[in-house]
Amino acid sequence: MFCSKKKSLEAERIVKANDREYNEKFQYTDNRIHTSKYNILTFLPINLFEQFQRVANAYFLFLLILQLIPEISSLTWFTTIVPLVLVVTMTAVKDATDDYFRHKSDNQVNNRQSEVLIDSKLQNEKWMNVKVGDIIKLENNQFVAADLLLLSSSEPYGLCYIETAELDGETNLKVRHALSVTSELGADINRLAEFDGPDTKLMQNSGKTNFKRTSIDRLMNTLVLWIFGFLICLGIILAIGNTIWENEVGDQFRTFLFGNEGEKNSVFSGFLTFWSYIIILNTVVPISLYVSVEVIRLGHSYFINWDRKMYYFGKATPAEARTTTLNEELGQIEYIFSDKTGTLTQNIMTFKKCSINGKIYGEVHDDQGQEIGMTKKKEAVGFSVDPQADRTFQFLDHHLMESIKLGDPKVHEFLRVLALCHTVMSEENSAGQLIYQVQSPDEGALVTAAKNLGFIFKSRTPETITIEELGTLATYQLLAFLDFNNFRKRMSVIVRNPEGQIKLYSKGADTILFERLHPSNEDLLTLTSDHLSEFAGEGLRTLAIACRDLGDTYFREWHKRLEDANAATDEKDELIAGLYEEIERDLMLLGATAIEDKLQEGVTETITSLNLANIKIWVLTGDKQGNLKIDYGALKSWGGDNFYDKILIKQKA
Repeated sequence: MFCSKKKSLEAERIVKANDREYNEKFQYTDNRIHTSKYNILTFLPINLFEQFQRVANAYFLFLLILQLIPEISSLTWFTTIVPLVLVVTMTAVKDATDDYFRHKSDNQVNNRQSEVLIDSKLQNEKWMNVKVGDIIKLENNQFVAADLLLLSSSEPYGLCYIETAELDGETNLKVRHALSVTSELGADINRLAEFDGPDTKLMQNSGKTNFKRTSIDRLMNTLVLWIFGFLICLGIILAIGNTIWENEVGDQFRTFLFGNEGEKNSVFSGFLTFWSYIIILNTVVPISLYVSVEVIRLGHSYFINWDRKMYYFGKATPAEARTTTLNEELGQIEYIFSDKTGTLTQNIMTFKKCSINGKIYGEVHDDQGQEIGMTKKKEAVGFSVDPQADRTFQFLDHHLMESIKLGDPKVHEFLRVLALCHTVMSEENSAGQLIYQVQSPDEGALVTAAKNLGFIFKSRTPETITIEELGTLATYQLLAFLDFNNFRKRMSVIVRNPEGQIKLYSKGADTILFERLHPSNEDLLTLTSDHLSEFAGEGLRTLAIACRDLGDTYFREWHKRLEDANAATDEKDELIAGLYEEIERDLMLLGATAIEDKLQEGVTETITSLNLANIKIWVLTGDKQGNLKIDYGALKSWGGDNFYDKILIKQKA
């Protein structure tokens, strides 16, 4: 039977926006960052408590107490206290140095500036002085000062994009939506200053920095316990020997030396002798072992900082060991669980190939019909006519540009989907060039490819999306947006084109979209599936592209039901998901895209080194089976034939 302690429910916390006086009566914690373990007052007691959790230190403290008892001590207490104080002092200095750098890092974060709305005007405030309920203004590329609720944004739909790399290592931008009741506030300082909308329930998790013991510390404690056990056994043997000697010889020896001064208890004599030998043989327990290990740790941490092979020239950033125990912890690693995208790969997506209406674009062949590798010189498709074109974009197949110029309707519709079906936000830099803010690099690669092929996403508003189609501006009315999630594995937009037709454009995982195609797509589906298998065999990331024509009457009726579902209080998500499923059917297949995500520099050498260290690796990937095969083969080639037994690749559910 398993028993668990019942978790007590945390009391409700009331937060009132833009009202410091009201919120202060609840005595909420401040916004100061605390990663340090000590302060001036707590350093000595806490550090001593931590140090005497080490068995050797506790033993020598006990030994010092024994040496203060004259009946059993044959050595002066000075011989024990000096090495003990030396060891404790050196360790304390090292711990204080580590904590100093933690304080320094905390201060850098706590003193960052943010703009806070106080007394109806924006004022600069340090992060540590930000209070619960404050309204904060954030600019582009600015660090986030605290856990925030998005009230309004300068972007359409009240959207903003955030990067959480410092929290979870993800460099992909994540989208956040402002509440509908607050998004209309915009940047109006007066309206924001008067804002006191509904109270918000806030559940806050916080914790203290815990004392952590490394595996080497645990090993040393275990070894010292064994040594101490050996010392105890040795002391017991010698004490028994002393008791026997007292019984057999001691009485006569004392009579010869001291005369008849009374008998001495042999058992008590053995007891005192036991503690005497514990003191005399104290050198068996290596108190200096801890000092030696601390010195080695410090040296290793500096070796990491000085390692030129760990210096990143791209940003002139050296490695930095933030703790002296880092090296020994790295040495204990037996398994590595790694994501593929952004970890083994650069997370820089490049549009390489596509399949449109059953024809592959992106493969370049020579006169004999053999495919030319990307490493061989071949003139790239030229986009000199387009001033907005990305000059770093490389696409070698001229047949796609020819199809665009000839006005192939399927090709145009395919590129139109890439330019319309996404969550990308656009802005112009000082030079007048379009800059795309993307939620994922995949979307950025597809929108950039469409831009370079003549279908340029220009801007969006809550009601419209404007693109430039081969030099002609076209504004599409945005009627509905069916967003992507991990369950749907697809996204769709419903727009009214300049001719008045209502179109549903969709992109997503081929296994999902293929289930929703109209039966008339059977032949094209077979051909496109073969192309996708070919792309996957080359390690490319694939998406299927499809569309559907919608009638006005049906769409109005469907949209009315969607509005009712959004207003529902019960089973809202299920109702919306059902409506999405209903309209995303009978799709017409347009084709598929293939995107390359190159490996990080040094992946091959790194995995080979890990293989030599007998470290087993698990790679988690969301790719389809074809990609898994090429990954497995690539990793095998990096690590040799025996690497099959050392690396496992598991597909995400």
